[in-house]
Amino acid sequence: MSTDGQPHILAIGGGTFVPDGREGLDPSPLLRYALDLTGQDRPRICFLATAVGDNDRNVARLYEGFAKLDAEVSHLALFPMPNMPDMRTHLLTQDLIYVSGGSVANLLALWRLHGLDEIMREAWREGVVLSGQSAGALCWHVGGNTDSYGPQLRPLTDGLGLLPYSCGVHYDSDPQRRPLLQQLVGEGTLPGGYAADEAVGLHYVGTEFVQAVSYRQEAGAYRVEPDGPGTAKESRLDPRLLAAL
Repeated sequence: MSTDGQPHILAIGGGTFVPDGREGLDPSPLLRYALDLTGQDRPRICFLATAVGDNDRNVARLYEGFAKLDAEVSHLALFPMPNMPDMRTHLLTQDLIYVSGGSVANLLALWRLHGLDEIMREAWREGVVLSGQSAGALCWHVGGNTDSYGPQLRPLTDGLGLLPYSCGVHYDSDPQRRPLLQQLVGEGTLPGGYAADEAVGLHYVGTEFVQAVSYRQEAGAYRVEPDGPGTAKESRLDPRLLAAL
C-alpha cells in the first residue's frame, strides 16, 4: 500500500527498465520511485504483461528485472486462463501493481472481459500503488493515442478513466505522438491531459497531478489543454530529477 493510504499512480512514458549490458534489464530510478511510494521495506509487487499476450519471454525478462529489487514479486497472467484462482484477493494484497507496455486496446478488452477493470479501480481506491509504462500508463487515463491498431497511430478514448485526463507516452521518441495528441485535445475527442518523454513518469495522487519525475536531465513532461476552437496549447513541466543509479 502507499505510504499515506491515498491512491497513487505513476504513469511512465518509457524507460522503466534500462539495459544492463548483458541482454538483461536493470530497474531504472522511475521504478525505484514507484517502490518508494509504497512505504514498504520489501514491497509486494504484481506485474501484468497482458498487453503483450503474457508472452513467456517478456514475463521471464520482467522477473529478471524485478529480481534486482528487494521485493516479493508475482505476476498475473490471463493466457491461456488466469493463473490465479482469486485475482481480486491477490491484487488487493499487493503494494504495487505494474503493467507492461504493448497493446493498450487488447489489454483493456481482456481486463474488462475478466473483470479486472473494476478490480484495478478497487485496488487504487484501497491505496495499492498503480504504475506502468506506455500501454501501462495510458490505461489509467481517459485515453490517448496508440499503435494498437497498426503503425499509423489512432485515438484511444475508452481507457479506465481513473484519471480524468488524456495521456501521451513516448512523446519525444515517436514523431506521430505530439501532433496527434494536440489534434485530439483541440478538437475535443480527448480531454486535456499530460504527456511524458522517455524516462519520465507522471505522478498522480488521487486524480490530481502532483509532479513529473525523470532520470534524464533534458527530458520533459507537458500539459496539453484546449485553446480555442479546434486548437490546443502545450506547456512544458520540468520534471524533478531523480538520482542516477
